[in-house]
Amino acid sequence: MATERLSAKDVAMVAERPSAFWSIVRVSCGNFLEMYDFMVFGYYASSIGTAFFPTGNPFVSLMLSLMTFGAGFLMRPLGAVVLGAYADRHGRRAGLLLTLSLMSIGILSIACMPGYATIGLLAPLLVLTGRLLQGFSAGMELGGVSVYLSEIATLGHKGFYVSWQSGSQQVAVVVAALMGVVLSSTLPPEKMILWGWRVPLLLGCAIIPLLFWLRRSLQETDEFIARKHRPRGQDVVRLLSANWKIVLIGTLLVTMTTVSFYMITAYTPTFGTSVLHLTAMDSLVVTLCVGASNLLWLPVMGAFSDRIGRRPLLFACTILMLVTAYPLMIWLVHAPSFSRLLVAELWLSFIYGSYNGAMVVYLTEIMPADVRTTAFALAYSLATAIFGGFTPAISTFLIHITQNHAVPGLWLSCAAACGLIATLCAKPHNDSGGRAS
Repeated sequence: MATERLSAKDVAMVAERPSAFWSIVRVSCGNFLEMYDFMVFGYYASSIGTAFFPTGNPFVSLMLSLMTFGAGFLMRPLGAVVLGAYADRHGRRAGLLLTLSLMSIGILSIACMPGYATIGLLAPLLVLTGRLLQGFSAGMELGGVSVYLSEIATLGHKGFYVSWQSGSQQVAVVVAALMGVVLSSTLPPEKMILWGWRVPLLLGCAIIPLLFWLRRSLQETDEFIARKHRPRGQDVVRLLSANWKIVLIGTLLVTMTTVSFYMITAYTPTFGTSVLHLTAMDSLVVTLCVGASNLLWLPVMGAFSDRIGRRPLLFACTILMLVTAYPLMIWLVHAPSFSRLLVAELWLSFIYGSYNGAMVVYLTEIMPADVRTTAFALAYSLATAIFGGFTPAISTFLIHITQNHAVPGLWLSCAAACGLIATLCAKPHNDSGGRAS
């Protein structure tokens, strides 16, 4: 029979494929929920501002909503250190279950919160608290998922495996945008502002039991089990201090990723409607296409980085973003249209997906093994807290004070410059998981 001609190695590889697939699904499901919630908040920032921050001034309400969106990112560095240290000592599985629990509390608190008209000042305060809790849990989530995937990756395929950390986020973008398209086509604008924005959040709450069921079946990674030294809290602080240059380089590497991601996903619906004056449907359809494009390019370029190395992609993408972002935005705002917005966003999506497909796995490779989760999560969280999470608010503010609708392109160029500097400073690093240089 045909199966009798298979070698022992072939049989092991065939048996491993479904197991690896389900491991990726289990570990990425919480990452999906975290990003789904962030995307929904970004998409409906204007409606959430009306519900919880009514000021009588649409710009002020929107800015308060976007600042609340960004405030959650301020908690990420703290969550990265506290929860990352927990995962580095007690295991990847234990850390990922804890972050999913905290994340679930955060999304429930916002989805079910009465508006300002019902409970007054308590409403925005509790919404802010929910965002801070979500930010705290998200501080370790990305690092935990990325490190888990890097530690279960097969030889020579680490870039492809780790790309699914970001890939699960793109699934969240697509699902959230699709929900927005359906709701916008079935509910009038006044109902969307009144209660329609809660529907996607409530649906996110409804799948929490399924996500817990999936993640509880995770197995601990062999690499973590084999490690004899499990750092304590003081060891983590000492190792982070000793490796602060690597963390700083990692932060600059992530800056381009996080700024471009939130620019082309969370900010697109607000930018499309408030600045370009396109319909909400147009903006959400573009966002849906961007999520699908990201989902295509991330694993493709992650696998490509396994073949040619990480750094060539990092150099190429940062330079492309640096020289094209602002001219592209000028072209877009000169004659705003659905087709121009789609072309601009898909180009930025290609650069983002290509860069991130190489960057995330490279970040796991340059971090010290004993505090890999903590160091990765801290670098990612610092970049998100300082730059990426506030990208919608910064872009809105820059447009307001400069009256230049293309100025978000300059913000993207600044982020690309950070990524280019970090790539120049990072030392080439090779390991058995793929080519890093």
